[in-house]
Amino acid sequence: MSFSTLGLADGLLRAVADEGYSTATPIQAQAIPVILSGRDLLAAAQTGTGKTAAFVLPILQKLSAQPAQGHRVVRALVLVPTRELAAQVAESVRNYGRHTELKSAVVFGGVNINPQIDQLRRGVDIVIATPGRLLDHMQQRTVDLRHLQILVLDEADRMLDMGFIHDIRRVIGALPRERQNLMFSATFSDDIRKLAHGILRDPATVEVAPRNATVDLIDQQVYQVDKSRKLALLAHLITTEDWEQVLVFCRTKHGANRLAQQLEKRGIVCAAIHGNKSQGARTRALADFKANRIRVLVATDIAARGLDIDQLPHVVNFELPNVPEDYVHRIGRTGRAGASGEAVSLVSPDEKNELRAIQNLIKRTLPSTVIAGFEPGTGQPQQQNQHHQHRQSQGQHRQQQHGRPSWPGKHQGGGWRGGGGKAHKSAEHLLGKSRKVH
Repeated sequence: MSFSTLGLADGLLRAVADEGYSTATPIQAQAIPVILSGRDLLAAAQTGTGKTAAFVLPILQKLSAQPAQGHRVVRALVLVPTRELAAQVAESVRNYGRHTELKSAVVFGGVNINPQIDQLRRGVDIVIATPGRLLDHMQQRTVDLRHLQILVLDEADRMLDMGFIHDIRRVIGALPRERQNLMFSATFSDDIRKLAHGILRDPATVEVAPRNATVDLIDQQVYQVDKSRKLALLAHLITTEDWEQVLVFCRTKHGANRLAQQLEKRGIVCAAIHGNKSQGARTRALADFKANRIRVLVATDIAARGLDIDQLPHVVNFELPNVPEDYVHRIGRTGRAGASGEAVSLVSPDEKNELRAIQNLIKRTLPSTVIAGFEPGTGQPQQQNQHHQHRQSQGQHRQQQHGRPSWPGKHQGGGWRGGGGKAHKSAEHLLGKSRKVH
């Protein structure tokens, strides 16, 4: 369906065309008319379906039709779970609103609050915020939500997963009772339906993807490999397949740092992004990744939630996630907005239970194969073994020279830097060729 048939103003249509889009995705085609009509909405749409534009465009349309009189007041609030998603929604508001007079502010933690306070005091029409920092502003009385007309809860399922339910209820308790409510979630879980029941009034329901279903256009493949050889295989794939943009998911912050260091030692330019990184470092890493200044971005699942990066046709799971639903969210980074994609999982023998749980969830058996030279049971790569033996001989020499033992455990079982084990916690990778409306 063409955007021109959805009742959007000429300025918004020009902005959409400026971004290179002409055809609406299913979630946009269904959600935009509902939002323009003023009804509450409960929408199930996974990342990559164009859901951000599905609520940003009609909000811009509605607010533009009622220009601010005198000092601007906050009339629309978008709550999101992560800083990265907040920044990306704010970017969409700026891009699609370039031909309007509306002003917006993005509010999240990890950065100085004072510039946010200054911007809010000057007056804005739209605020995009994470729950915690918004509550900080509310407590300091630096944001006024008494005139709010539209509330959006984006990625509501992830906000529940991250424990934001009490913060969300505190925010909602301070809002005007008469308002339009829009809730977007990857799935309609029982918890989401319960939350929706307490917030939405007679909502229209839009569901563009089956519950917990992976995108049909994604080609999913399993490569069997020993845990100790995953790093070598990942580096092999990146270099031999000439992957220029790789997003790698790790389970832990420590694992993300370790993996980034190991890839750097192999000459692969990369950066890590996780909750312990400053917001400035996270923003720079994401910008460098989008601009192809770094080849690999290593991220934890929560930090990567909501990452909106064009042209990413491949995903690699370095390690399967503990929660099978996270596999769906991970591979959803590819196959976006109607484009084809490939999801590759590096699976070691000890991950058979995780693989079984994923296949039960998505109701399909993933094709499995072995890459020549990386067959399970073949042990450590030769180069790592040589390094390992060299480190052992160094330790024995120090012991003989100084009459005391080398550090115990440093060279055992792949726990040191050059080997596998703990250093290879988990990762996932994406690349891309298609653009999407977000």
